[in-house]
Amino acid sequence: MQEKHFDSWVKLKERLHFGASAPRISDGDVWWCGCGENVGVEINGKGSRFSRPVLVMKKLGYRGFMGIPLTTQEKTGPWYVSFTFLGRVQFAAISQARVMSTSRLFTRIGQVPDTDLVIVKNAFLKLYK
Repeated sequence: MQEKHFDSWVKLKERLHFGASAPRISDGDVWWCGCGENVGVEINGKGSRFSRPVLVMKKLGYRGFMGIPLTTQEKTGPWYVSFTFLGRVQFAAISQARVMSTSRLFTRIGQVPDTDLVIVKNAFLKLYK
């Protein structure tokens, strides 16, 4: 079983909650995001910031968005969809999509082409129809 660091995550989560103003985001952005130390099958962030790349699937106002965690580990099945981003194959974990606060965002990595964003959105809709 993987060691968990809930205490460290709670301290960082508190700083994120009371931290800086919200960054400007757009659909299709990819950001380093404080995903956290999570429970069971929920995808975790890595490192001291508990972060991983997250695709902004849909902006939901000034402070919120529907985000999909990304991984470079090859994954198959209807829960994942692959696309190339900055020269590397990425796997969007569409089963892990969730509403997130922009307060979790650290650094913008780039923008996914609209064609790839449509592929991810269609896979999401197919999984949850």
